[in-house]
Amino acid sequence: MIRVLIADDSAFMRKVLSDMFSRQSDFQVAGTAINGKDTIEKVKQLKPDLLTLDVTMPVMDGLDALAIIMEECPLPVVMFSSMTQRGTDATIRALALGAVDFISKAGGPISKIDTIESELLSKCRAAAKAHVTKFQQSAADSRPLVYSPKTPNPPVMKRIEIKRRTGYTLGQKPVINKVPSMSTLPPPRQNLSTAMAVPTGKKLVVIGTSTGGPQALQTVITRLPGNLPCGVVIVQHMPAGFTKSLADRLNSISEIAVKEAENDEIIKPGQVYIAPGNFHLRIFPASGGNRKIVLSQEPPVGNHRPAVNVMFDSAAQFGRDLVSVIMTGMGADGCEGMKKIKANGGYSIAQDEPSCVVYGMPKAVVDAGLADEIRPLTKIAEAIVEAVRR
Repeated sequence: MIRVLIADDSAFMRKVLSDMFSRQSDFQVAGTAINGKDTIEKVKQLKPDLLTLDVTMPVMDGLDALAIIMEECPLPVVMFSSMTQRGTDATIRALALGAVDFISKAGGPISKIDTIESELLSKCRAAAKAHVTKFQQSAADSRPLVYSPKTPNPPVMKRIEIKRRTGYTLGQKPVINKVPSMSTLPPPRQNLSTAMAVPTGKKLVVIGTSTGGPQALQTVITRLPGNLPCGVVIVQHMPAGFTKSLADRLNSISEIAVKEAENDEIIKPGQVYIAPGNFHLRIFPASGGNRKIVLSQEPPVGNHRPAVNVMFDSAAQFGRDLVSVIMTGMGADGCEGMKKIKANGGYSIAQDEPSCVVYGMPKAVVDAGLADEIRPLTKIAEAIVEAVRR
């Protein structure tokens, strides 16, 4: 039996959701809360198995309440958010704080629960099984790594801008970009990839993740060095409208540049690309020894679009130059693609079970004997840098 606490400032929504859960044989409504402050008190008092949490509430909003809950009494949380820009940004922040999943309120507040009932129940059942713990990241774990092609364990050095010389040189941007929009990046950030052009045949990193992924990506991407001499391409299971907010948020807090991928875009060093929601992403060779991103809206694969298997399958052709990473998520998306990657000589890194919110996708890869390394979340960035350096 899943004991659920419903937090929403709307009496109508509390009643509708309560009735919906009460009709299910595997759910029990533990209680309801009317604002963020009330939610925190009810979580501590009732100790539910699952919390559904509205983003916008009086007294204390859902985000502030979530931050306290995940610090003091963590539990699986499913957020309710609107499809407005403000709503999508708030959802991404909630996922970064530790919420397991979210339900979109298309067109604003939900008026017909039957239109999303199946999705809501499915996500709540899955979220209730998630492994949610208080996550504390040390200062050392949150500091970006420094990439060096020669020194195995380079010391942390003061970042300086290195003048470009003839031939291959490593660049380093002097400041961390805090502007969320890629269109307004400062010149040093825009020129980074050009200054670090990588010869044909160099590495490419591909990452697949799903449930629990936004928080996991924040841990990994913020640790990657800005001068990583290759591109990083990510498929995160997420609907249209939310991947842009995810990319912008990661870009604003990371040393490496992050953006939502575009069709026919050339993959550049020192750049992270996130597949847009509702589009499959494939990687193909391009002129001049480059690689490019190709987007499509072909039918979902394994109920996913974008699908990790689609990206992994297309990237497998790069053989030993490929570093593949599989992280937290339900199901087995990515396993079939990883088989092809390994058959072609690519390298694979899987997130370990204790640090996964849902140990599904990495488990499938590990159980199939396809993982070259199994690392905790806080060590995956280090594993990526080590693999790229080889």
